[in-house]
Amino acid sequence: MSSTESVRQDILEMEGYVSGEQPAAGKYIKLNTNENPFPPSNKVVDAIHDAASIGLNIYPDAVSNSFRLAASQSLSNPTFSIQPENILCGNGSDDILTILTRTFVSPGDFIRIPYPSYVLYKTLAAIQGATTEEIQFNDNWTLPDSFSANDQKLSLAFLPNPNSPSGTTIPNETLGKLASQLDCPLVIDEAYVDFAESNALELVQTHDNVIVTRTLSKSYGLAGLRFGFCVAHASIIEQMLKVKDSYNCDALSIAGATAAICDSRWLDDNRSKIKELRSELDSELQRMGFQTTPSQANFVWCRHPDHDSKTIYEKLKQNHILIRYMDYPDWGDGLRISVGTANQISALVTILESIIGG
Repeated sequence: MSSTESVRQDILEMEGYVSGEQPAAGKYIKLNTNENPFPPSNKVVDAIHDAASIGLNIYPDAVSNSFRLAASQSLSNPTFSIQPENILCGNGSDDILTILTRTFVSPGDFIRIPYPSYVLYKTLAAIQGATTEEIQFNDNWTLPDSFSANDQKLSLAFLPNPNSPSGTTIPNETLGKLASQLDCPLVIDEAYVDFAESNALELVQTHDNVIVTRTLSKSYGLAGLRFGFCVAHASIIEQMLKVKDSYNCDALSIAGATAAICDSRWLDDNRSKIKELRSELDSELQRMGFQTTPSQANFVWCRHPDHDSKTIYEKLKQNHILIRYMDYPDWGDGLRISVGTANQISALVTILESIIGG
């Protein structure tokens, strides 16, 4: 028997998710995976150190109650209240997306996603024995009416907001209408929302089928920690708890994540710096003739009308600068550039000027 003979046929045939390049530290300027260019709050480092010194010989809290309590207090405001039972934690928001797919999607069902967007959604559906329906964005990155059409086999709709690769957002009024029209859960993936002007948390209280997912990888500078969570109706969280791994968040990540979400001053300062640097990056790209899409994330999506995107990506890589080249069939290709430090942006601009002019 061959080594793969017993592997499910649909797994053999599917394309696995391919993450951005992760080279050895120090060899490249990394502007390809939307990481935060700044280190996390010192309070996070202190909390992890304390957790490492007192309790690694016992299992962590299975549902991350310290984080759930802190997050419920941090995310609530005078207009709406989030309770700990509205929150489920995971090993990064990708773990949350996996739990959601396993909870709601049966083999033979299909999920709906916008196109182009986060390609992991398709992989999760395929693993579950389901298919994916892609609804192409309009030219202005709005959604066509067909996104809200119902079908007996439609079990879940994923909507990243802000979207990747565009960095664009769908307003809450539109999201609320979608949730009201859809007969399935609407997952609003807010991985980049801390860099945007608004969020959809209030919709959780007004629509039982809305689930908002978040990550600490981007705005909190904790991509290496792997911690995410979702906010949803308590009855949904109750069912998702049955599906998650027994201890899907370790003691160090729970301690670090709890400290992070409590440090609102650090978040506000970091968010302001990223937005300022995003504006600088966008302005420089436009100055060089790139066509950019106004972004509410920590990256900029762009093309140059006179230069091939893949060639630009390859020449930057030759000069030890990594960005993300993305090619979408029936849509086109382009470059997604993460917001870096001022020095990283300056180095990028210098090399791009030599490419564009050379």
